[in-house]
Amino acid sequence: MSLEFAYRFREEVPRSGFRDLDIVVLTAPVVSDDGASIPAGTEGTIVSVDESGEMYVVEFAEPEGAFATVEPHEIRLSGNAGR
Repeated sequence: MSLEFAYRFREEVPRSGFRDLDIVVLTAPVVSDDGASIPAGTEGTIVSVDESGEMYVVEFAEPEGAFATVEPHEIRLSGNAGR
């Protein structure tokens, strides 16, 4: 397999389009990386996007300083997002 083929294959992988510092809202409850429950509707900020663009680390103000690793189907852009 050539590198060019692998690149073209990777290029066609659908991406969700979320970016670092996007303000998002949870569409489903999640458990933070340290075990706290975060309810649906909670707003947070994406602080990290994995290489594939399909996993995100989101920081939440409540519970204070909570981080959760989420998938695209668990979040949506906030109405407060200013791109």
